[in-house]
Formats: sequence, C-alpha cells, structure tokens
Amino acid sequence: MKPIEITDGNFETDVLQSDIPVIIDFWAAWCAPCRMIAPIMEELAQEYDGRVKVGKLDVDVNQQTAIKYGVRSIPTVLIIKNGEVVDTIIGALPKTVFVDKLEAVL
Repeated sequence: MKPIEITDGNFETDVLQSDIPVIIDFWAAWCAPCRMIAPIMEELAQEYDGRVKVGKLDVDVNQQTAIKYGVRSIPTVLIIKNGEVVDTIIGALPKTVFVDKLEAVL
C-alpha cells in the first residue's frame, strides 16, 4: 500500500468525505525535508492500511488546497477526521511523532 495522490480535485471526496481518518503530507519535489519524511509516509500507509488513509498533496500543483488550509511551510502534515483538521505536524520529525498523533485519533 502506497500513499494516495491527493489533488484539489479529489480532496473533497477522498479526504473530507472519508469514513476513516486521513493523514496528508503537503510536499513539493524541491523540498529536502519532504524527501526525508516520504519513507515514513510510505511505512504509515502500509502499517495503517484500512484504518487510516495516507495521502500526499503536491503544493506546486494543488495550490488551492494548500492555501485553504494555510500551509505556509512544507512539509506540513494534516490529520483530518470527519472532515475536520484534528492535528498538524510541521517539519521533518521522527516517525514516533506521526504514530503517536495517529493513535490519538483512532
């Protein structure tokens, strides 16, 4: 299981209407810290398959969603449950931080 690609076009259906929590990595190809957390997001996609939807949103291509959610620095990771942002993680942090925050919403 790999993270799904989230876009301005599918954000409403894949994220806001999801029946399970969604963790979204707002990233860009030129962002070195984003590349550092990419393997963490892939591991989370496998470990939480069926319990949490893991997505990646390229801010260079999908600016509307990034602006709507006030993403000013990347990587920014949002955890959304029932259409609401329940947690925000900014920067390249250890995997344990992501796991702890996910476990808190499950």
